[in-house]
Amino acid sequence: MEIKGIKKNTAIDIRIAVKATLSKESKPWDFEKTSEWKVWLANDFFSQSPEEQRTCGSDIFKLINDDAGSIGVFVEEDPVFLMEGIILSAYAFNRFKSNKKKDKTPSISTTTALSKENKRYLETISNAVYWTRDMVNLPVSHLNAEQFAKEIKSFCGTKNCQVQVLSHQKIKALKMGGLLAVNKGSVTPPSFTIINYKPSNAINQQPIVLVGKGVVYDTGGLSLKPTPGSMDSMKSDMAGAALVAGTIKALADLNIPVNVVGLIPATDNRPGGEAYAPGDIITMYNGSTVEVLNTDAEGRMILADALSYADKFNPELVISAATLTGSAVRAIGTNAAVAMGNAHENALKGLVNSGSRTHERIVVFPFWEDYLTPMKSDIADLKNIGGPDAGAITAGKFLETFVKHPYIHLDVAGPTWLDSPRAYCPKGATGYGVRLLYDFIKNYSTWTAIQKENRK
Repeated sequence: MEIKGIKKNTAIDIRIAVKATLSKESKPWDFEKTSEWKVWLANDFFSQSPEEQRTCGSDIFKLINDDAGSIGVFVEEDPVFLMEGIILSAYAFNRFKSNKKKDKTPSISTTTALSKENKRYLETISNAVYWTRDMVNLPVSHLNAEQFAKEIKSFCGTKNCQVQVLSHQKIKALKMGGLLAVNKGSVTPPSFTIINYKPSNAINQQPIVLVGKGVVYDTGGLSLKPTPGSMDSMKSDMAGAALVAGTIKALADLNIPVNVVGLIPATDNRPGGEAYAPGDIITMYNGSTVEVLNTDAEGRMILADALSYADKFNPELVISAATLTGSAVRAIGTNAAVAMGNAHENALKGLVNSGSRTHERIVVFPFWEDYLTPMKSDIADLKNIGGPDAGAITAGKFLETFVKHPYIHLDVAGPTWLDSPRAYCPKGATGYGVRLLYDFIKNYSTWTAIQKENRK
């Protein structure tokens, strides 16, 4: 099996196989290097958890990366999680380096122990995660809102997955006030991308709508961010949008029979001459008004329009994904995303379970009505920022007012970007969320009956 995106460079080969006795008993694997690498797995290796197996795959890859031209996995049990760890570790963002030779990664093959289904999964998910990482790693000089829409259309557009990009004029005609306001300071127009994946055998008539925040670069606008440790990584502020597109691509390539729509509003947020300002009152797509008190709370402004637009599809469930608040990172760090919502508890439990299976974990926060109070304005319907407390939740409550259907909000500000590598997640963009949402939607039938009951 050749994994897409992984290139072969030399003839050096690694063999990985099960061995009953290892010289280093404290490890689940051991190795030796003579004229070639040999890696052995402990005979009880596959009794480890999926995440432990992925992490071992990452450790093996890092050990032999400098020498390996190809990796051969020869084991009797299905090594899907080991392979997943190896493959996700093999990513390198080197397109701007003059000397790419040392960053080439090996081809990976395995015996027939890997099932046909798992081969397809690994090929597809690595392609989707790699693309998502690439998009998040690209600087705004190479990925403005229009270019991002073109990348999504090129990547996701297939026979059973249609992509439509709304022009600036169409966005104006629709009166998407939040998206237009954030874009006022930019020299490039916004985009609004609609991805419609509707397989002929879809088990749901009403789609799941995924909405992703696509701020391709965030200076904070007139509420300017400091550069060190803040603005310098803000090319990643469209990670929510990228993971939405990556998820739908994986679903379409693997023919998962669930109807899904993706909505991606995109723009940069700059302090140009026409930039929206603190004190402005913005009329949103749904006709409600928002008092702007901080132009750096821009993600919720563009998401609000997209969430209102989702009503057109009469969705079964709406999920937003956004690098929305520093509050979420301060609360739980970079190890998980924050989740909240008014959807049936079984949908939230399903998402938690998917997070556990993929190790793209989520922590569910309370979503009581009290948290909307700080977002109410004296002179408009809402204001775009609350007080100093519970910022991730108050932002979620703001977004909820624009949704008429069962809703889950994911604040992915923490795990989508790392300042240093962790296991199979590289420094920079991690691709977090693709495997999580793919697993959740693939297992749609396990929670959908209760979700439908909730809507009656």
